[in-house]
Amino acid sequence: MTSSIKKSPRAWRYAVVIAALAGIAAQAAAADLLDTVKARGTLRVALEGNYPPFDFKDPKTGALTGFEVDVANLLASRLGVKAVFTTTEWSGILAGLGADKFDVIMNQVGITPERQKAFDFSMPYTLSSAQLILRKDETREFKSLDDLKGKKLGLGQGTNFEQKAKAVPGIDVRTYPGASEYLSDLAAGRLDAALNDSLQVAYLLKNTKLPVKAGAPLGDIDKIGIPFRKDNPKFHAALNKAIEDVLKDGSFKKISMHWFGVDVSQPPSPLPRR
Repeated sequence: MTSSIKKSPRAWRYAVVIAALAGIAAQAAAADLLDTVKARGTLRVALEGNYPPFDFKDPKTGALTGFEVDVANLLASRLGVKAVFTTTEWSGILAGLGADKFDVIMNQVGITPERQKAFDFSMPYTLSSAQLILRKDETREFKSLDDLKGKKLGLGQGTNFEQKAKAVPGIDVRTYPGASEYLSDLAAGRLDAALNDSLQVAYLLKNTKLPVKAGAPLGDIDKIGIPFRKDNPKFHAALNKAIEDVLKDGSFKKISMHWFGVDVSQPPSPLPRR
């Protein structure tokens, strides 16, 4: 049945505009992140910016540098775009990703079942393990987290190391914004030990003037990936393809050797306890 009420030209144009806007909104909602990134021409990358050697500001130029910065630039170029970096504290970085403040995080994010409930991850591009850090004059033997029951352990807030430590009842876990803070407390005797990624431990021992040393490696190998928001299958496939390509052609290994002296895409060997 045809309505006898005729729409005015203005009402008709209004309806057409509303329908067009609704269509645009629906397309935007359905757009894969790969399409969005390519249309924008940039990949928005979040990192801490104070996590050497992974990402930090060059003391001379103030420019962001580090392993993650180099890898992000490499992968972005393979996607045909430019990496644009945002620095933010680790404690809020995952929430920022969920709020669409950036496209990916490249800050040594461990792939865990809990995080996979909220985000998708790329294939692993770094393999590492947890390792204790002790004062140089420490004579006690801490070979496992169980040995730290009743002791004060410092580590980064919101890291997977925090989850591991809190899973062992009896450890006095102290969380910090970054490594410099808990290493200072460790050196001053306010902590019994600290816990961090084995790759960063090696870097810290090489560069810090604090009286600290490597302790025992702990637990299984951690797989590090790049998290992004769910339901972006084209982006997922393209990102994994980019990682596979740079692993095969040696460009990733070149960056890794520059920063660590080893290929971090391979399982780590136990670090020497100095």
